[in-house]
Amino acid sequence: MITYRLGNDLELVAVIELYRASTLGERRPVNDRERMGQMLANASLVVTAWDGEQLVGIARSVTDFSFATYLSDLAVRLSHQKQGIGRELIRRTQEQGGKATIILLSAPKAVGYYPRIGMKSHPSAWMLGAEERLR
Repeated sequence: MITYRLGNDLELVAVIELYRASTLGERRPVNDRERMGQMLANASLVVTAWDGEQLVGIARSVTDFSFATYLSDLAVRLSHQKQGIGRELIRRTQEQGGKATIILLSAPKAVGYYPRIGMKSHPSAWMLGAEERLR
């Protein structure tokens, strides 16, 4: 049975292992423990999914709990996908986020997932990487 918890007081090793087991590790700095630790510590809303004592899913967000919740990471172990865990992590994120709209950038492999669960695409998102500068 899958259980869900709130909070970012998690073992960093378990979180990094989850990212690797979900393929999200391909796009996150999993080899930089300090950066991963900061990502976790500075998240304002973290919902996790557990199969017994094993961390099997995470929704890591930055939010003002009023207008916008940026769901920066949604990861579910490959072994636990297609069981509704991702959907439930998003549902609980929305529930905890007050009246905030959930915003996310999809991983390429997950582009088809979000419309299936009722999320809408937005045509005007913009990014500026840490190594990039404004002109």
